[in-house]
Parts: sequence; C-alpha cells; structure tokens
Amino acid sequence: MKKLTTLLIILMSLSLYGAQYEKAVFAGGCFWCMEHPFEKMEGVKSVVSGYTGGTTINPTYENYGSGGHIEVVEIIYDPNEVSYGELLKVYWKQVDPTDPGGQFGDRGHGYTTAIFYFNDFQKKEAELSKKNLEKRMVYKDKIVTPILPAAAFYKAEEYHQDYYKKSSLKYKYYRSRSGRDDFLDEIWGKDRKDWGRNELKKKLTDLEFKVTQEEFTEPPFNNKYWDNKKDGIYVDVVSGEVLFSSLDKYKSGTGWPSFTRPLIAENIVEKEDNKFFQKRTEIRSKAGDSHLGHLFNDGPEPTGLRYCLNSASLRFIPVEDLEKEGYGEFKKLFKDK
Repeated sequence: MKKLTTLLIILMSLSLYGAQYEKAVFAGGCFWCMEHPFEKMEGVKSVVSGYTGGTTINPTYENYGSGGHIEVVEIIYDPNEVSYGELLKVYWKQVDPTDPGGQFGDRGHGYTTAIFYFNDFQKKEAELSKKNLEKRMVYKDKIVTPILPAAAFYKAEEYHQDYYKKSSLKYKYYRSRSGRDDFLDEIWGKDRKDWGRNELKKKLTDLEFKVTQEEFTEPPFNNKYWDNKKDGIYVDVVSGEVLFSSLDKYKSGTGWPSFTRPLIAENIVEKEDNKFFQKRTEIRSKAGDSHLGHLFNDGPEPTGLRYCLNSASLRFIPVEDLEKEGYGEFKKLFKDK
C-alpha cells in the first residue's frame, strides 16, 4: 500500500508539470544550499526544498529527523534541454560525498547525502557517475553517497523555499561559516565549472591535460598508440570508461590511433566543431567529458568511419591485464586471439 501511495504521489506531481518533464531528487545537506546551483541551469523548471526517505507522513522541520527523513531538493527539468547526467555533475560539486555523518557544519542523518532515482535509467546514470568520480580520485576518502529508490516527497515550509533569495545576507553568512564553500573551492576551484580541474592537473601529464581538457591535438607519428599492435581495449585516461578495442583499430596512415567503431557506442558523444574555419565532428567521452579526437567518413569497411584519436586521451589495457584492472568482462572478445 505504501509503495502504491508513493507511486501515485510521483505520477500526480509530474502531471502538474507536463508529461515532457522529468524529476530528480538529491540530498546534499542543508537544502538552502542546494537550490541555487540547479535553479540557474537551463532546462530546470523548478527546484523545491523538502523531506524524503523516512517513515512518517507530512513531516515538518521540527520532526523530520525523528521520522528518518533527510533534507532534499526536488528538481523538475526538461530532458530535451538538460540531461540527468548534467544534473549529476552539478550535484557532485555541491557536496562532500565522503562524509557519512552529515554535511559540513550540519551533523546527523537528516543532513547526509543521497541520490534518489525514479527509474532504471536514473539508477544506472547515477551509479556510473559515482563510479567515474571514484576513478578520478578527486577525494582521499571513500565516496559513501547512497543511490536509493525514490520515496514520497514532502515539500518543506514556505519560508525554506528560495531562502537564498529571501534572506540573502543570512544565507551567505551561514554558507560561509558552515565550511561548505571552503571545501568545495579546494576540491573544484572557485568557479566550479571544471570537473575537478585542479585535481586533474595533478593526476594527468601536461599533454594529457591539454588534450582532454583544452582540446589540443598531439603531433602525428609521435604519440603513444598510433602504431600499437597489441590486443586489448582503450579507455578514457580521465574517467576509465571503455571506449575502443584493438579489434577495430586499423592503420590509417595519419599517425594517430584510428578505429572503425567504438567498443561501447553510448560512451561516445559527437559534437559539431567549427574551429579553424572548417566543419568537423568532435568526439568526446560521455562520463569524463574528455576531448578524444574527431570522426571522419573516410574509413574502411564495414563502417566507412574513421575515429581519429589522440593517444594522450587514452589508456591502453592489454588483454592479460583486463581482469586485474577491473575490465574482465571484455576478455571474451579476445578468446580466439
């Protein structure tokens, strides 16, 4: 009965906004601090502070904690304008996902982090996003943010809504004194537009950083993998997501590693590139958002495509290392080699 009631609440609330809109719910400690980052995103239609995850009905600010609820924001967004993946990227930049006891100056279960999913797609996207963040080693400690099925959402009292607008001076003072901004500035930088830019500079070589983050093109015939003939897979040097296989690699004569197709197509994002007074198709990794190279229509059969990549955007994992590197599921591709 409880599950049915929760489902009806979700469906009824979505119908108020229109069938084309979708919903996301994130917990990041004090909900005052979670509204503004999402409200300023294009495609986000509303952000509402509230409570979820507990056992009591119609909780208030005075008793939500005793009922097991936590503070969250409910986001209504248009997936044609902003993706769930983009919302997740913004979410991670607002919180300390390694803290199991609260967030910054606010302690207790009611202020812990969590991602609540509404369907299998959101669950998989959240799990992938969390996994890729772990691989980037942004934090010294383990990420503990749970990914949970959505529960009934209860809107918080009106004075909590848009608190950063209504009481801007109090909000700024609270946010500063809580330690949230100092922590986030240290991890992400003051503008927080870049995905762990400062940490990436420490992790990557100068060339890897310039290629993946600044869309630099490495020199041909003078890079790590252009003539690599070993069997294995190629993953994003930043996120570790699987991109290409040696089975689809061929000698294009260009001096860069070239492939006829990706190993996992959904990990490749195509974007129009009009730099240098010519129209090209740039390819980037989905989770890491790394610049990889460009796609051309002059490749061999069976696809007729040439995915021309920078070696510096890739990490090669030979067949014999797939298991220990956590990519054992791909060993079967090379069973006849």
